[in-house]
Amino acid sequence: MEERKAAVYGLFDALKAYMALKYKIVTFGCQMNLADSGILASVLERHGHRAVKSEKEADLIILNTCSVRKKAETRVFGRLSELSRLKKEDGRKKIAVVGCMAQRLAGRLPSLVPYVDIILGPDRLFDLPAYLENGSERPLVRTEFGCEFDPDILPVRENRYAAFITISRGCDNYCTYCIVPYVRGPERNIAVSSILKRVRSLVDDGAVEITFLGQNVNAYHDGSINFPQLLARVAHETEVKRIRFMTSHPRDMSEELIELIGQEPKMMPHVHLPLQSGSDRILQRMGRNYTSEHYLSLIKKLRQAAPDIAITTDLIVGFPSESEKEYEMTLEAVRTVQFDSSFMFRYSPREGTGAADYEDDVPEEEKIRRLKKLIHLQKEIAFKKNQEEVGKIRSVLVDGVSRRNVAELKGKTGRNKTILFKADQGHIGAIKSVEVTSADSWTLHGKLMERE
Repeated sequence: MEERKAAVYGLFDALKAYMALKYKIVTFGCQMNLADSGILASVLERHGHRAVKSEKEADLIILNTCSVRKKAETRVFGRLSELSRLKKEDGRKKIAVVGCMAQRLAGRLPSLVPYVDIILGPDRLFDLPAYLENGSERPLVRTEFGCEFDPDILPVRENRYAAFITISRGCDNYCTYCIVPYVRGPERNIAVSSILKRVRSLVDDGAVEITFLGQNVNAYHDGSINFPQLLARVAHETEVKRIRFMTSHPRDMSEELIELIGQEPKMMPHVHLPLQSGSDRILQRMGRNYTSEHYLSLIKKLRQAAPDIAITTDLIVGFPSESEKEYEMTLEAVRTVQFDSSFMFRYSPREGTGAADYEDDVPEEEKIRRLKKLIHLQKEIAFKKNQEEVGKIRSVLVDGVSRRNVAELKGKTGRNKTILFKADQGHIGAIKSVEVTSADSWTLHGKLMERE
């Protein structure tokens, strides 16, 4: 009997090995896509599939896509055009397009890229191994919403010491320029118990810092437990040393959350708070549901609660009907707030959003001019802010080796600034004190302190 059982198990293992694929995941877009790719890699590994470094050696090529801007989708189509040649050379290769662009263009992709085998929306990509084993139709298209959360699955991640946890999926805001609610579905929140379990597992696996993710992360709630209460429980009930979160919505930046940022030592002094525009009329047209005055009041409260806090933001120029005066209001808001850094974009219409029905009446060359001027202003402010860091001693999570100089280590300060410094690689994974010795607009340079 035991011999027969062993033979069956041996046959099963042999079949599993025969069906195993070499895969390569290429990720486009935001931190949530990176987090999803990490989970997907872990799921694939559980089913016996093995990651490889290049598309050429892969049996399965997965593009985890972004749809926030047209440029992101253009990049995906460019990569798919390159992959079509590999497919012609080896017809056994499988190509999967997953994520937000797959959701948005699911009905059109089969005709646009007929060589793609699998098309999965953001909530179906974790089922990819099952589709590989059971799916016979081609192309296989699945875009249903409803993602099951398994806290036991730890993501495959490049950085062992810093990890992302998605605590909510989807969005209920429907800002008029944004495609996210349509491609990621309505907001769904993960149970507190599952989040705590995952944090503990990641800490056991070496994570020192956790970043909580959500399209509107500070709107999180699980029953009566709101976002600041979740963060407080993570700080008090787990051994994680550093806590971050993004992306916040100004509407949900509560007094309770601001107080926690100021008082809880594990909360890192950095908040990413999208402004988008300095004009109240444009904010209203964007469906943002706050005013510039309200936004500035939040900045004041954050800096009162945590004087050393770094503030970063998102900004859009050239939104439909934006006048020169309204654009100048955005510049003035940037001068007033003095953001540490910004993600800055010129508006591009997204089919299916509310603003797609607006007349896109700001000429492209004018959008480019406005964006260049905004980038120049922000670069000047970022340089000045980073010069203020020189001479200060910062607590740094050392997370790896500099890409440009193997003699230097890299890390993140509590204010989420990258710092490079010379030190032995034995410090990787530790939180060390580093004195800032110089800086440019994007990066700090420092010296490891001999004593903590």
